[in-house]
Parts: sequence; C-alpha cells; structure tokens
Amino acid sequence: MATPKDLNRLAEYVTKRRHELGKGRDAIARTVGLAKNTWTRVEQGAAIRDVNYAKIDKALSWAVGSCMSVAEGREPVVLQEGELAPGVVAATVPVEDMGDAVRQSVESASIAVTNNLTAQEIRDLSAKVVETLRERGLIP
Repeated sequence: MATPKDLNRLAEYVTKRRHELGKGRDAIARTVGLAKNTWTRVEQGAAIRDVNYAKIDKALSWAVGSCMSVAEGREPVVLQEGELAPGVVAATVPVEDMGDAVRQSVESASIAVTNNLTAQEIRDLSAKVVETLRERGLIP
C-alpha cells in the first residue's frame, strides 16, 4: 500500500480529474459500483482496498493501474474513447468469456516458456491468475 504522502497526491489527482469530468462523488462512484464513502476516502487521502483502485481508474477513464502509478509519483494514463492505452491492440472478448480467455492465455504462455511444469501445475497457475484478476475487479 502507498504511504500517506502518496495517497495525498492520489487524492489531489482523483479530485481534479473528477472535476474535469464534471461529476459529483456519488454519481461517479455509482458508475463503477463503489460506495460514495469509499470515493470520499480516496479524495481525503485515506487507504481503500486495492481492488477498488481499478474501479476508480475506470470511472476516471484512466488505464488500469493509473491510481497506483499516481501514488508512486508517476502520471496516470488517460484513455480516449475507444483507446485502451498507447500501443495496445485489443481483441474483443465477450465479458462472460473473459475468465476462459485469460485461463487459456496463461496456459498457452506457460507451455511456451516453461518445460518443467506439469499439466496440473499449469491448470493451477491459470486458475490462480483468473481468481486474482477477479478479486481485483479486473475481470468479471
């Protein structure tokens, strides 16, 4: 988790971006399923659960990970409509298939770059990646 000074920097950036978008705390929090109190905590420089930072990134039209980047002293990546991030090309995957797509990608990558993992270890690894991404709110 970031230090209090870092969270104060994040608070300034989040508040400024929300104002740029012309949205109130309650309205913007609701767009991504956050409680107004959670959003308020961020704007006050308080810590929240890590999984919620990805939701804030989405609400502010920032690339995933931008909140953490700001808290670490870097700048957020602002997304334009239809753009994921500079240099990123995306395939359209129906949201309900996202977990399977991630699992298959991890399995393929594991087979391609390792030669000592068993089939069960590869399945366990891909299941853990999907579980972690779900816990962080990055896939449904």
